[in-house]
Amino acid sequence: MTPSGKTLVLVLLSLFLCSSPHGLAGPIGLDSPHPLRQNEAQPTRVIVRVVSHGSMVLGREVGGARITITDVASGEVLATGIQQGEAGDQNQIMRTPRMMDEPQYSTRASASFTTTLGLRKPTLVEITAEGPLAYPTALQKASKTLWLIPGEDLSNDGIVLRLYGYLVQIEQPKPGKPLIAKDDVTLRVSIRTLSGSLVRPHGDWDSRKIHMYGEIMIGNRAIERLQLFYDEGSRTFQAPFFVPLPQDAPDGITLRVIAADPAGGNFGIGQEPFAVLNERPPSRNH
Repeated sequence: MTPSGKTLVLVLLSLFLCSSPHGLAGPIGLDSPHPLRQNEAQPTRVIVRVVSHGSMVLGREVGGARITITDVASGEVLATGIQQGEAGDQNQIMRTPRMMDEPQYSTRASASFTTTLGLRKPTLVEITAEGPLAYPTALQKASKTLWLIPGEDLSNDGIVLRLYGYLVQIEQPKPGKPLIAKDDVTLRVSIRTLSGSLVRPHGDWDSRKIHMYGEIMIGNRAIERLQLFYDEGSRTFQAPFFVPLPQDAPDGITLRVIAADPAGGNFGIGQEPFAVLNERPPSRNH
């Protein structure tokens, strides 16, 4: 290259450097395949999973869970909806060893709530879960506060919210049906995790590790505690009891069943009121 040619190149290079406030590290050009668009909303995918603590995902069997995502600064609800799907693969969730960063719940299309938000800036949000929706008396809530970054999608399990408790349902006596004084009655109760998984001896949710018992209540006073035994045929826990006299329980009785796992933090209560009637009249011979 001639001296004059070298001089021309130097002049052009100087003009280029002077025209850019960042020198050679200037902003990406408009013809770049990934232009920086700081002021435009960027689609950001958010996955939320609501699970029963120590158990499975809350799916359609228990009515799922309601999820709400709220902008903390403005109070605006960014998204809300119902978690849909199945409870997940029990073997994968409960029995498969995994590393800390490996997904636990996102296999085999377990229930989840997925939404895409248009974010212009990092946004502090509160994500709230409420469920199981099919069992209002056992409804629990949980929430997390976290930053969402525009364009940074959540993947794998997403944000996991754990609900604590048990579904405790009195199956017998039938709720709403009065009891007859002095009758020998069998209390039958089903106990499940909030995802609907059965609690039973020697299972993944071992009833031998849970404190469970029934109580006969008159007003706010427990007059008898009942020891529960598991019946494999009905998959319920049972206890016999005698119905008190009407004069001892003028407003009837309440059957209350408690399931408590202090080590796991899961607690559940089921209770039903029952009217108490006089003894059956003696049968007449015709």
